[in-house]
Amino acid sequence: MRKVAAAALAMSVITAACSGHNGSSLPPAGGSGSSPSALGVHSTRSAAAVTAPPGWATTATQVFSLTNASDLGALSSSQTMTVRLGLQLHNVDGLKSIVASGQTISPGAFNAQYAPTASDVQAVTSYLQSKGLTGITVEPNNVIVSATGTAAQVSAAFDTTLHSFTQNGATVYANTKPAFVPSNLGNIVVAIMGLNNAQTFKTSPKKGSAQPAPTPKPTPTAQPETPCDVYSLDIVGLPSPQPEPSPVSGAVGCLRNYTPSDYWRAYDAMNVAAASGVSVAVMAEGNVAQSVSDLRTNEQGDGLQTVPVVVKQVGVASTDTAGDDEWTLDMTASSGMARVVKTIYLYDTTSLTDSDIALEFNRFVTDDLAKVGNASFGGCEYGPYVDGSMLVDDEILLEGAAQGQTLFASSGDTGSFCSVGNPNGVPGGLPLVEYPAASPYTVAVGGTTLASMSDGSYQGEAGWTAGGGGVSQFEYSPVWQQSVQPADATGAAGFRGVPDIAMDADLQTGMMLYITGTGWTTIGGTSLASPLAAGAWARMLQVHPTLGFAASQLYKEYTANTAGANTSVEPVTRPVGGFHDILIGANGAFTALPGYDYITGLGSLDVGVTSQKL
Repeated sequence: MRKVAAAALAMSVITAACSGHNGSSLPPAGGSGSSPSALGVHSTRSAAAVTAPPGWATTATQVFSLTNASDLGALSSSQTMTVRLGLQLHNVDGLKSIVASGQTISPGAFNAQYAPTASDVQAVTSYLQSKGLTGITVEPNNVIVSATGTAAQVSAAFDTTLHSFTQNGATVYANTKPAFVPSNLGNIVVAIMGLNNAQTFKTSPKKGSAQPAPTPKPTPTAQPETPCDVYSLDIVGLPSPQPEPSPVSGAVGCLRNYTPSDYWRAYDAMNVAAASGVSVAVMAEGNVAQSVSDLRTNEQGDGLQTVPVVVKQVGVASTDTAGDDEWTLDMTASSGMARVVKTIYLYDTTSLTDSDIALEFNRFVTDDLAKVGNASFGGCEYGPYVDGSMLVDDEILLEGAAQGQTLFASSGDTGSFCSVGNPNGVPGGLPLVEYPAASPYTVAVGGTTLASMSDGSYQGEAGWTAGGGGVSQFEYSPVWQQSVQPADATGAAGFRGVPDIAMDADLQTGMMLYITGTGWTTIGGTSLASPLAAGAWARMLQVHPTLGFAASQLYKEYTANTAGANTSVEPVTRPVGGFHDILIGANGAFTALPGYDYITGLGSLDVGVTSQKL
């Protein structure tokens, strides 16, 4: 979801002064919202009540309505398709309590106490076989059962209908009736994924202008912290500062582009150990060979240590290369911010459909090879909600959180709206947040405009005008967030707030990146912010290996501290423990204010201070 249109810091300041901290809320279709779904992890708004036919039970998979599409009629009955059934966890509340308490469990303990049982799997498998579906596979945690069949077999198995559509020049299919299961499977099956092949999740690569290649140089030595109205200094390892007009008095700070290692100084990570013993997982799709090659060029360009990359194929291999620069950015920014990591596990799925992404998330969790993951893609939360994959993904990510795994997810780049019909970096659309950032069991990362001193050290940040944030219409707020989340004028108090934290995202303060076919360029968006946060967390795990799930720990650390005095330079921030509380900037409906807000969350990380306090 790299969306990299620039937003001037001066404009952010002006916008902040003119915007309120409220906005309209779009009520979801159906469901009273008074209680969570009985399926999944009981953290999602109940769907509209649907009467199941006699002998059948409802699932979370509703009618999947495609926008800007033409219905071509019934899908060919001989069309082959793969469906994935998400199964219900057991003792969900006990598992959630483990995460809230900061404890962790092993995958074996999860399978023994919380996973769907062998009898659950057998009941589902027997039913699929009875309907003629083949190629049945069960994931190690029993959460997903996959099977292949024709459209006719699938329609009959789940009492649904499937139609073909043309959408944006492509031919796709989707279910035009809710999916049901036999009544004896009603408490076992959460959702039927794969009844549509629309690409709900998206990456939208946009790049800045061409840049000269960086010259590898030694890490800069400490220099006096000088505000950036002194433009004559040329600091080793940093592009020369460029003055920017400011509508406020005082220095606005250097608005410069950074190499990965420059962020060490900007976010106070210089004295925090490199994450040499911590592995990072990157969620990707398609043919990733070029992305790995470009990672090597970026490592050489910034003088970084070469990091081992292990590609973990998930599902059928794809030749798609549309996301190449996305995966290059994710690997470079996360390992670069961490200084070095033990291994990058590049999880490579078939497509960005909800079904394939759910399988990818599940492999990350069941492999349990990396305690840090990153997903720099997303889409409007209503898609995963309607097809039921949201409930299944939340189960998977809850297991990961209980095992001490954290998935960092970009919050989107269309401000307080989700990305429907709007170019990246342009606020507007539906007043919904993006998924998977909306899951309570991710760390959602929003965007800032980062200003640094002439020596590259931190000066301040403003909320990036296109940084995704707001109140989910479908996910309830996790317990660790509830104490800091404002009672909002939208009337949606009690629902999940996005983001949790924020990091640099503005293109004019973004990162230098090499991409084959483009060369050296600048990259921004919350697709930069998210892997930067993941790399910072990897350093903290190097120092504190037993920290567990990041979100509960970060909120705990934030609430244990009181705010310090506002800084004396622009853009003004204030310290709250290991966080920079960001006080300026707006993303459409919301502004950055003291405390938690729906543009920068808790604020950005002072890596050094946070690492000491955790």
